[in-house]
Amino acid sequence: MNENEWILEQLNQALQTTDDYYERTLIKACQDMLTEQAKRIDQMEGEMEGTIWSPKRWSE
Repeated sequence: MNENEWILEQLNQALQTTDDYYERTLIKACQDMLTEQAKRIDQMEGEMEGTIWSPKRWSE
């Protein structure tokens, strides 16, 4: 289990235990942010790898 999965699991547990609307909204926003951040990191890693192997972009 990586760090992101652990954090998301903890947030999910917190979401299950609270009935407060504002807490639930904040927890959901944190979950969405972490998920989006992980997606963007993955995309950037793919872009970097693609650039490394692309002779067209070596001169940039």
